[in-house]
Amino acid sequence: MIDFQRTRARRAGERGFSMIEVLIAIVVLAIGLLGFALLQTTTLRYTQSANSRTLATNLGYSLLDQMRTNRLSAAQYTSAGFTANSLTCNPSASTDAVAQGIASWRCQVFNALGPSAAATVTFDASGQASVQLSWGERSAIDSENMTTFTASTQL
Repeated sequence: MIDFQRTRARRAGERGFSMIEVLIAIVVLAIGLLGFALLQTTTLRYTQSANSRTLATNLGYSLLDQMRTNRLSAAQYTSAGFTANSLTCNPSASTDAVAQGIASWRCQVFNALGPSAAATVTFDASGQASVQLSWGERSAIDSENMTTFTASTQL
């Protein structure tokens, strides 16, 4: 009879999890899931930033390639520059190949980097050409949150 009471008392303490243990497990799981959600959000933001940098790199080198193709008219490409929020995508009605190339490039910049994008194109007498693209991450316009990419080449 004594063995039966001991066994019964031992089983009463081992019936299952207490409510406090379950709540602690839920809190630990919730903290882990919130950390995972924050990690996913951060990853998406950095992926978008990397995508914008890649597009800016390709666009900068694209304009430099156009300038390299039309070396005699390379100085005309300095008119491709624009300021933030001043760019609209208007196809050129001109028959001039340089003007059409600039208009097409501006549309590509507008579509890829958004309305906060700005560009500066320089060409000096020694044949040094430079394209600087700036754009705001998350559509920011202030200079603190602008990302800038510069590509230069000797034509």
